[in-house]
Amino acid sequence: MSTLLADPWFASLPLADRKSMLVSCEHVRLRPGEMLFRQGDAPCGFYALLSGTIKMSTLSMEGREAILIFLEAATWFGEISLIDDMPRTHDATALDEVELLMLDPAAFRSLMQRHTFAAAIAHMLARRIRLLYGIVEDASLRSVRARVARRLLLLAEVAQRQQDQHAIVPVTQEALAMMLGMTRQTLSKELRFFKQHGLIRLAYGKIEILAENKLFALCDKE
Repeated sequence: MSTLLADPWFASLPLADRKSMLVSCEHVRLRPGEMLFRQGDAPCGFYALLSGTIKMSTLSMEGREAILIFLEAATWFGEISLIDDMPRTHDATALDEVELLMLDPAAFRSLMQRHTFAAAIAHMLARRIRLLYGIVEDASLRSVRARVARRLLLLAEVAQRQQDQHAIVPVTQEALAMMLGMTRQTLSKELRFFKQHGLIRLAYGKIEILAENKLFALCDKE
C-alpha cells in the first residue's frame, strides 16, 4: 500500500475505493523482456506497477519501434481499453523484473458505478489528454530544445525520485531520440546544453533531472 500511496491519483481516492480495488486485485510478475499485453489484445485488466519498469511502445509495418513512455512504480495504467472495450493501443513490455497488481475488467466496471471512482478516472484521463495535446503541440510549434525539455518533464512525472526529490528517468539517449522522432546527434546536442547549464545529470541508461523549474521555463520560452 505504501508504494501505491506515492501516486497522488491513488492517494486521493476515498479509503473505501482503495480498499475495494486492492481486495479485487491479483499479483502478476513478469521477467525482463516479457510482455504484459500486445497492441490489438483484448483488455484484460487495470494495472498498478509495484516495482520495475514497463515500456509502452508500438511497431510500424516496417518493424520500427516507437516508444511512448516508460512507466515506473506507483503508476496505474490500462484504463482506456476497459472504458471503450476496444483493443490495446500499445505493447507493454517489462524491462526488468516487474511486479504488478491487476484489477480485472468486472471489478473495474463495478467500481465505475461509484461516483468517486468514476470521477477519479475522468480526472486521470483529462490529465493524460492534456499531456498528449502538449506533445502534439510540441511537434508542430515548439523548438527542438523545448520538445526535449517537455518530454523529460513528462517522463519525470512517472519516474522514481531520490530523497532530494530529483527525478531519475530510466531512459537511454537512443530510446529518448526514438520517442521524439529525432536523430541521436540532434538529441545529444540538446542534452549537452542541459548538462552544461545544470539542468540534468547524465548516467548510463538514465537521466537525473536537477532543475525541473528551469526545464519548464525553456518550454515557455522556446
